[in-house]
Amino acid sequence: MINEPMTLLTDYALAGTCAWLGWRLSRSTGGHASRRLWAAAFLAVAVSAFAGGSYHGFAPLLGGLVAGLLWKFTVVTIGVFSFGMMAGSACATTSGPLRAALLAVAGVQLAAYCAWMLTQDDYRFVIFNTAAVMAALLLLHGWSAASRGDAASQWVLGGVAVSVLAAAVQYYRVAPHEHFNHNDLYHLIQIAAMALFFKGGELLRDRTGPARTGT
Repeated sequence: MINEPMTLLTDYALAGTCAWLGWRLSRSTGGHASRRLWAAAFLAVAVSAFAGGSYHGFAPLLGGLVAGLLWKFTVVTIGVFSFGMMAGSACATTSGPLRAALLAVAGVQLAAYCAWMLTQDDYRFVIFNTAAVMAALLLLHGWSAASRGDAASQWVLGGVAVSVLAAAVQYYRVAPHEHFNHNDLYHLIQIAAMALFFKGGELLRDRTGPARTGT
């Protein structure tokens, strides 16, 4: 018996969508680190969604230890997704010492998040970590869109807005129906967000520093 069939189906739908989008993005990186990192982020969230759907659907059949390990794997891979998005956006919107600093921050955040989630099971911490990354993307791509008017950042900002809506649904447990709960609605909204992120990811370009002049 499947424990939460709708949650399993919507999680698998998210996994399949992100795997396809990540594969497409990985084949058109054009040598840009920003696109490679975003492709890895898409694949990470695909793995996480598949693991999460399996947990929701089959946890009672797996036993406590296996189910617990599967859940830890689910939340850790979400952290990899957040790292990839943050690092890729840093490469696309900044250069030089600022980029190096942002990449270091992203790495430290990933390590701290993973260490924390090894001792926690509450999904709210996943939302908090993702929200921090979405806020960073909002700042980076908001500044880039305003200063350069790049189309990639405009799509990314749309993805951030829809992700915020998805996070609100998850955090406040908005459930349209007893057989379609907040997790199910969250997954479907996040599919729309990932489609917007993909459109932005296709247009990402690594930012280079200002040209040096001299005699």
